[in-house]
Amino acid sequence: MAVLHSAPRYASNEGVRDTISAALGEHLIAAEEAHGELLFTVQRESIEEVLRLLRDSHDYQQLMEIAGVDYPDRAERFECVYMLLSLTKNHRIMVKLSTDEATPVPTVTTLWPVAGWLEREVFDMYGVLFDGNTDLRRILTDYGFEGHPFRKDFPLTGYTELRYSEEEKRVVYEPVELAQDFRTFDFESPWEGSNYVLPGDEKAAIVPDGPPQIDKPKVTQSPRETGAGKKANDEAAKNTPANPPAMDEKGKKA
Repeated sequence: MAVLHSAPRYASNEGVRDTISAALGEHLIAAEEAHGELLFTVQRESIEEVLRLLRDSHDYQQLMEIAGVDYPDRAERFECVYMLLSLTKNHRIMVKLSTDEATPVPTVTTLWPVAGWLEREVFDMYGVLFDGNTDLRRILTDYGFEGHPFRKDFPLTGYTELRYSEEEKRVVYEPVELAQDFRTFDFESPWEGSNYVLPGDEKAAIVPDGPPQIDKPKVTQSPRETGAGKKANDEAAKNTPANPPAMDEKGKKA
């Protein structure tokens, strides 16, 4: 028996961009469609009002995720991206805003309680502050962790490392100690025009005729080039008996 649903299997973006843009009005900074997804950039201070409007008037009932992005070269280096789902329309949109390290973003825990955990993740990983979140503390990193790991300027090794100490019978924190220095690798291929001297290249200067010409293979066209001839035959005949031992033994048996 076939089951029919009110929501289409694949929802179209047709008309959604213009409808939502008109509804957001002065709160909207930009609207774009890329890779089949709709993205609306809004004023930071308006995020709660914008999401409430999308939830109550446009049927985007669920907040699926809040993601952070870091652009260190920008004055407002962080972006917060809110991903919404409409169950009745089977459609998704994204809403984003920009902020910096010191300017808090209004919380949306008043709309979706689950936003509390999502905002804590963005705070933990990027250091973005959320005004109105009453439980804004780390959620993924350990107690006493320094810094925010998803920032582009956060060192790859971090600042501290932890291990279990057999002497103290507990987990201890210590400054990061690398077993060896970071190595620098040269990824320039020697077959594609490298401009430095490779090991062994110095031998080319010793050869009188220079390096071998791969497009002119060496051939031996005369006995002089092979070393063959009367002189070589006479040298090979020295200390060689006229009749090899095998022939003498054969003669005796006969």
